[in-house]
Order: sequence, then C-alpha cells, then structure tokens
Amino acid sequence: MAELEQILQKLLVPDNAVIKQATSELREAFKNPAVVPSLITVLTSSQNPQVRQYAAVLLRRRVVKQWTKLSPEIHQILKQSLLQVLIQEPIQLVRHSTGQIVSVIAKFELPAGQWPELLQFLNEYIRSKEPAQREMGMFVLSSVTETVGEQLKPQFPVLLTLFSSTLEDQGSKMVPFYTIRALMSMIESIGTDEVSYIRPLIPKVMTVVEALLEVDEDKACEAMEIFDELVESEVSIVTPHLVPLMEFCLKLAMNTKYTYNSRIKALSFISWLARIKPKSLIKNKLIMPTLAVVFPIMAAAPSEEELEEMDEELEDGAEASRPCAVASQVLDNLALHLPPETLIPPLMEFIQPAVGSANPYERKAALIALAVLAEGCADYLKNRYLEAALETVCRGLSDSQHIVQNAALFALGQFSEHLQPDISAYSEKILPILFEHLGRSTMNNKDQCPSATRTYYALETFCENLGEGILPYLPALLEKLLTVLSTSQNTHLKELAISGIGATASAAKENLVPYFPQIVELIKVYLTSTADGNLLQVQTIDTLGVLARTIGAQNFLPLAEECIQLGLNLLAQDRDPDLRRCTYGLFASISTILKTDMEKFLPDIMKHMVDSLQSTEGIVTHYAEEDDPSFLLEDEEVEDEELEDDEDITGYSVENSYLEEKEDTCNALGELAENTGIKFLPYLDEVSKEVLRLVQFPHTGVRKGAVTALGQFCVVFHKVLEESQTQDRTPLQRLVATTVNLYITVITKDKDRTVVMATLQALNEMLTNMKGAALVGEGHVDSIVAAVRAIFLQQTGCQEDEDESYDGDDDQQAEFDAMLIEYSGDCLPALANAIGGQAFAPYFAGFMPLLLKKIRKSLPTSDKSFAIGTISEVVLALGPATIPFVQHLYPVFVGALKDPDDEVRSNATYGLGLLVMNGGDVMVPYYQVLLEAFFSMSSSEQPGRVVDNVCGAVSRMIMAKRSAVPLDKVFPMIIQCLPLKEDFEENPTVYSCIIELFSDQHPQVMQHLGHILGIFAQVLPSPDLQEDVRAGLVNMTKSVRQQYPQDFETLLHSLPQDRAQILLTATQAPS
Repeated sequence: MAELEQILQKLLVPDNAVIKQATSELREAFKNPAVVPSLITVLTSSQNPQVRQYAAVLLRRRVVKQWTKLSPEIHQILKQSLLQVLIQEPIQLVRHSTGQIVSVIAKFELPAGQWPELLQFLNEYIRSKEPAQREMGMFVLSSVTETVGEQLKPQFPVLLTLFSSTLEDQGSKMVPFYTIRALMSMIESIGTDEVSYIRPLIPKVMTVVEALLEVDEDKACEAMEIFDELVESEVSIVTPHLVPLMEFCLKLAMNTKYTYNSRIKALSFISWLARIKPKSLIKNKLIMPTLAVVFPIMAAAPSEEELEEMDEELEDGAEASRPCAVASQVLDNLALHLPPETLIPPLMEFIQPAVGSANPYERKAALIALAVLAEGCADYLKNRYLEAALETVCRGLSDSQHIVQNAALFALGQFSEHLQPDISAYSEKILPILFEHLGRSTMNNKDQCPSATRTYYALETFCENLGEGILPYLPALLEKLLTVLSTSQNTHLKELAISGIGATASAAKENLVPYFPQIVELIKVYLTSTADGNLLQVQTIDTLGVLARTIGAQNFLPLAEECIQLGLNLLAQDRDPDLRRCTYGLFASISTILKTDMEKFLPDIMKHMVDSLQSTEGIVTHYAEEDDPSFLLEDEEVEDEELEDDEDITGYSVENSYLEEKEDTCNALGELAENTGIKFLPYLDEVSKEVLRLVQFPHTGVRKGAVTALGQFCVVFHKVLEESQTQDRTPLQRLVATTVNLYITVITKDKDRTVVMATLQALNEMLTNMKGAALVGEGHVDSIVAAVRAIFLQQTGCQEDEDESYDGDDDQQAEFDAMLIEYSGDCLPALANAIGGQAFAPYFAGFMPLLLKKIRKSLPTSDKSFAIGTISEVVLALGPATIPFVQHLYPVFVGALKDPDDEVRSNATYGLGLLVMNGGDVMVPYYQVLLEAFFSMSSSEQPGRVVDNVCGAVSRMIMAKRSAVPLDKVFPMIIQCLPLKEDFEENPTVYSCIIELFSDQHPQVMQHLGHILGIFAQVLPSPDLQEDVRAGLVNMTKSVRQQYPQDFETLLHSLPQDRAQILLTATQAPS
C-alpha cells in the first residue's frame, strides 16, 4: 500500500521526469492482482486528499473492468469500505468519486439483490436530520439511478413519493438538485403508471431551479435539462404545466442579470416546445407573450466584447452562443411549426415599427425575423407580403449600418432560397444592388470579410434559380467573379468567387461556354494545390461538378476522364471528409456525361465510396469530466483488454463533415446507379446492404440520403432487368420488399418530417417507374395506404402530439405539415397507376372524404389546389372506375371554377376534363353547363395556365363524345387559344384532338387548316413540345402537303419566311 501511495504522490509533483517515472511504476503496479485492495487502502487511509482522489478514480475504472473477475472477498471489502468512506470522508470531491464507485457496483449487485446494506444506507442518509448526510444520500442515489435506473422501476412509486419531500428540503440546496438528477435518470424508464406520481413534482422542480439560479447558475442549467428530457421522452408529464413552465422560461430568457447559458437554456426549451407542442402554444395563447420576449432579445444591442465577435457570426440558425442568435432560432421553429396565420400577423406588430426604428439593432432584428420566416411560411409570404418584404430588404441593403446591410443580405439569401419562383421576377431591382455590394466586398481584401460571405450567399441563391433571366447580367457578373479569382490575395474571397461561378453556371447553362476555357484556366491551379489549406480545392471540385452538369455534355466531355483520374488520385492521397464528399459529387456529375463509359473507373470509385459508408471516422467519445485523461490512457495501456469502459463514457458525437460525407456518398451512389445502369449491377448487392444500415442512422441528412439512394437502386435494377428481359427477378424482389418495408416503418415512425418527405418521394418514384414491381411484398398495398392515411390524420411519428387529437375541421396548419400531406398525397395516383384503377377504387373511396375536406373555402389556396390536383390525377389513373365517383366530384370541381386563385381554377378545369374522359355517359348531361363555363373562362381569363387547361378539357370532351359538342362553336375557340402558354402538359391532349379530327376530315379542321398549320410552325421548334407530339404534328403536316399540295403552297407563301421554312422542313423529315 505504502509503495502505491508513494507512486500516486509522485504523480502530483510538477516535474515531467518524475511523472514519467511514476507512470512507469504505476503500469507495473497494475500488473499485480493485489492492486485493488491496495487502492482501497489508499482511499481509506491516505492523509493526502489528492492521492485519495486519484485512488478513487483508478479504483472506479478497475471495478468497471474487473468486477466479475474479483473474488467474493474483495467484493465484500469494497462494499463495506466504500460505504465507510462515504460516511467518514471530509473532502466532497473524494466523496463524490467514491459515490460513483458505489453506483458502478450497484449496477452489478442490486439487480441480483446482493447489496441490502446500500439500500439501508440510502434510506438512513436521505432521511437524516443532518443536511450533509441528506446531500450524500441523494448524491449516491442520483448516481445509482444513473446506472441502474431500469432495475429500480419497482421502487419508482416509493422514490417519487420520497422526491416530493426532498425537492422541498429547506436545509440544503444540493438535496433538491441531486433529486432532480435522480429524476432525470429515471425519466427514460417512466411509464404511464408513474406519470401521476411525477406530474405534481414539476412545479417543485421549477421552484428548485429558480432558487439555484440565485446561488449557482451552472447547477440551475444542469437541473433545467430535466425539461428537455421530459419533452423528448414523456411530454405528457409537462403538458398540464405548460403555461407556468413557458412563463418561467420566458421570464428567465429576458432577464439580463443571468448568464447567457441560463438564458439560452430557457430559449432552447421554448424552441423545443414550438417543435413538439405548437397547438398547445396556440390553445394557451402563448404566441404573443413568446414574441414579446423573443423579438426584443433579437433586437438587443451587444456588449463591447460581443461587438468584436459579431462580424464573425452568421445569424442563420447555426450553432451560436448568444441569446439573440438563439432567439432567432426560436422564431425559426415557430415559423416551421405554427400556421402562418397564427404567427405572422402578431409578429408584424414587432417587425413594422422596428423597420423604421432609429436603433440599427432593431432594424437588423426586423430583417432577421423576415429571413427566418421564409422557409416555414413561404406560401403565406409570397401571397401576402412579398413585395413589401422585398422593399424592406432593399432598404436594408442600402442602410448606413453594416449590421443592417448584412442582415438584409442574409434575408435576401433566404428569400431567394425559399420564395421561388416569385422572387425571380424582381431581378431588375435586386441584382444591381447586389452587384454594388459585390464590388465593395471585392475591394475589401482583409482576411475577415463577413459582408462578402453574406453578399455571395444572397447572390448565389438568387442567381442559381434565374435560368435565362441571368443572361443580361452574365458578362458583368462573370467579369466581377473572374477578377476576384485572378487578382485577390484573400483565400476566402477566392473560395466565394469559385462558388459563385458554380451558381452562375446553374442558371446560365450552355450560355457559359464562351467563358469556360478562361474559367478552367483560372481554377485548375486549385485542383491540386493545398497551399491555402484544402478550402479552395474542395470548392473548385464542387464547382467543376456543377460545370459538368450544366455547360453541355459535349463541351465538358474532353475533360471528363481527366477529372475522374484527378479525383481518384486525390482520394488515394487524402482522407479529408470534405474532399471525399465533393469528389464523389464530381464523379456523379461526370456520370451524367459518360454513362456506361464510367465502367472502367467503377471498381476504384466504389471501393472508396463503400469505405465512406462503413467509416466510423469522426466519432468523438466524451468521457466524464472528473476522470484524469492521462490516467485513462495509462489504464488502457495497462489493461490490454477489449472491454469498453462505458461507465466513463458520457456520450458520443460525430463531426459534421463526416456526416455530410456519408449523406453525399449516398446521394452520389444513387445518381451513379441511374447513369451507369447495367454497369452498376456488380456493386449493387454490397452497396445496398451498406446503405440499408444507414436508414436508422441518427443524423437526419444521412437517413434522407439513404432512403433516396435505396429507391434509385430499386428503379435502376428493375430497368436493367426489363431491358435485358431477365426472367429471374428474385434478387430485385428481395431488395424491393426490404426497401418498401423500411419505407413504411420510416413513414410511420421517424420523428423528422424532412426524412419522411424524402421517403415518400422515393416511394413515389418507385411506384411511378416500377408500377406493380414495387409492390411484391405481402400486404404492401394495404401498408402504404395505411401509412398515407396516417399522415392525413396526423398520426405518424413526425406529427405525433400527445393529448392533441387530430381535428379534421382545423383550417390552420403549418406549411411544413401541409407539405408533408402533399408528399403523401402524391403517392395516391402513383399507387393507382401501379395496381390499376379497378383495384384502387375501394382505397380511393376511403381517401375521398379526407381530400374533399381540404377544398373548403376557408382553407389556404395551397390546400385546395393540392386536393383538387391529387383527385384529378387519381381520376386519370382510375379510368372507367371513375364512374361511381362522378356524382361526388362533379359539383366540387364546378364550384372550384369560381375560386379566386388561378391554380385552383386551373386544377378544377383539368379535373373536369378527366371526369368527362373517364365518366362516360354519366357526364354527358353536364356538357352544356361545362361548355358555357369554359367559354366564359376562355374570354375572361388572362392567357396562361387556366386557359390552357380549358383547351385541354374541351379537347377531352370532343374526344369522349364528339356528338355532344357543337364543334362549329367550340373548335374555333380552341385554336384561338393556341399555342399553349404555360401548361405544356396539355399539348398531347389538344393536338391529339386536332389530329383525330383531321384524320376524320372534319369540316371544322379543314376550314381552319391554314390557321392550324400556322400554329404548328410556332410550336414545332419549341423545347416545351413533347417528342411524341412533335412527331404527330410532323406527320399531319406531311399529310396536308400530300393531300392538298396547292393549298399547302399557298399557305407557305402567306407565312413569314422562318415559319414557312419550319413547315417545309417538317414535310421533308424522314418517316
């Protein structure tokens, strides 16, 4: 014992040589089986408290790893000695470390009923009249519940009753604190039987936290974690106390006397509640009180210390350490989970005065508030506030204060990302201001250039969605970007410029070709150079991938194989996750060009990508703070054991870049499979197994990537087998059955809406492309229908809100919730097409009431448009099975023709045309009413989508029952509206009708033949014309020339030369 104590004392000497020698001696001592009794002796008898503390830490680790190997005698000595130390040890830190050893032993002994003395000790000490003993008893109990919480479940009622009094301990602040810690450990195991015991404790917990805030904020923050645990695990416990709990958090968040940690803890809890209990916030009228706290925090002026850091932070919902940033995250969550009608009007009461405030921080807060609304309330903003909001942003861009300008740039970036396509119409107003900011940021060559980051963010998100709208600005924009790239010494500015080139390419596409050689010349140096770290290298590879996709396959083809070889070389040399991620993206981009010619590169590419899927790199293990890291390492060296010391591990985290690598690997694999087709098959089995494992991965982005890739694998596998006419479909069927089963589980159980939406989209793609081959598993049709129905009824894991059952008449809904229902609704017509109309009709009968509820006048336009559009697509798939539904659907569609929104009227018109097409004679009595309505619409509506759909609907009426349509009046109306202006999906219907009438030599077609061919001359060169429709028009044009050569020649002379040439070329096309 004396020798071991001396070794531990040497470790306290501030001399590296002595410590090194002592470490070596300790390693030798640990080889002796008697080291555990020696550590007990040091712990119980050393006069040096630091030595006792070291002994406790080492003993704890030894017990964790070797308890089952220690003799019963040592077990007994340990249990007796440790309880004695807890009673006699004067130093709190040593007592705490000893208490942790007790909790570790309890994990082994209590479940087997082997340590009654411990329970006696706890009972005696927790009920002691001495505060110090009560503290020690509760501390040990809190440690024990942390390790054996589940095994104590039979004792929960007794313990929870006890906690009711310990939370009110007046003689000690720590007894209530340790009680909360014990409660936290038990929450995960709490069942419905214990809810009634724990609910009354919540007000007492709040009282404890309030008291701790005045004496020890760190402990108060730790105690507040119980609220997070409750809302995650057992939210029903919190529900009755929601109002006082929210009031408590709001009061704490706004009180500047408390530290940032305490205030942020309160704000984070409010944010949690916004996510999981939005209806409760509305029901309890907590929206306005929340905004009254959150907005002023967002508008608070920073301290002098913060001013130095502000330019380095982006208030975009990312991790941030200041209340104003977290407050904006609260608002973001409110926007994502509350109906816009509930949130935006009261919020505008804060935004509107702040916009005109003399205080720049209030102006900044107004802009940040508008920015974070963009994602969750996109439709509402576009329909009601877009022009006013953009006006506010433009004023902010010209503000004299940089913090306001930067907020405006961020807001513009968010608008550009989420308010498409409406915002693109304002390019003439926005781009000149952005160019001005771009010029300023280009001149600033400092290392830190935060306004440049925001400028490029706004510019990129705005430009990449402009399409050909960017062309007038292309020369000036590229001149600025290429100037930065060729002259700036600032790495960050060059990185931004390279990214900006990618965004520009996304919009300009092949119009970028004249600049392509210069771009390649400027960026190629960064592909292999890591002089400035690998930031420029990663961004350059990303941009190269964008260029491969956008400038045209033939233009990029000469570089394709060279780029792949470059990527493989980089992967062989560097393990950086960002580099791997973007290189896989480059491979996927080039696969759109090379297709099956990627075959020779696939073995090397797939090896790297499988490694990335399997990789555990980036996982960081977090150990208990009180453990000395040097001892952890030494102990591991001494042990030579495989066992993990889970007791010392408090958690794991994964670095973001490694998560993004896995997500992007899945995305790239799906695209490689699509583009390489049959050449991907040799790798499909291994890759699909790895991706299947990632469907349950903790990170949402990885799960989304995995579910999307699996669907792509199934579609590609099916396509290859179809094309090769392979008879044995067993491997495909196994993969499909596994994938669809997983999808159904994810849809119903996953807690994240975006993962569920990605899964629904992938399922929809499978149904659309594979039809019945996507439904090989037993009960798949019923399971998919049940999952979609559960979403409509808001009964899935990502919608779950206990104690708040779905109210079908609730007209207000968060836009993201509505979007989830839209994604699920898209599966209905796909499923109908997959199994056939007759088979789907009974399922549709069950869904129809749910869809019709969404067409009420009081509901948002997006809901009505979705419901009518979905019903219409189902009607298309039902075919003749539509007939029983006509009486229910016809009045709904006719009523919707008078809706104030173009999209609703357009979808209703489309639906009526499909009812006519599939409703047979049942629809004939309605022809006259419909024709009158359509005539009226064709003359009163502006040219566009509605009129296009009128043309389509009337064409369907003609083809369904020509004798019931007065063609002499109707046909001239159709051709007067041609060519179609927006809804080119109606081209096949309209032109099929014309071709059918021409084949029958109908007098109306013959009378208007010249007009019709003039229309053909306009649409034949259009990229919006489907190829099969183009072929039909060409054949009809040929027939006209053959049958009526003189009339055809006369027509050619009457047309402008370019259009005459189009028709002449059509007649000369090979058959």
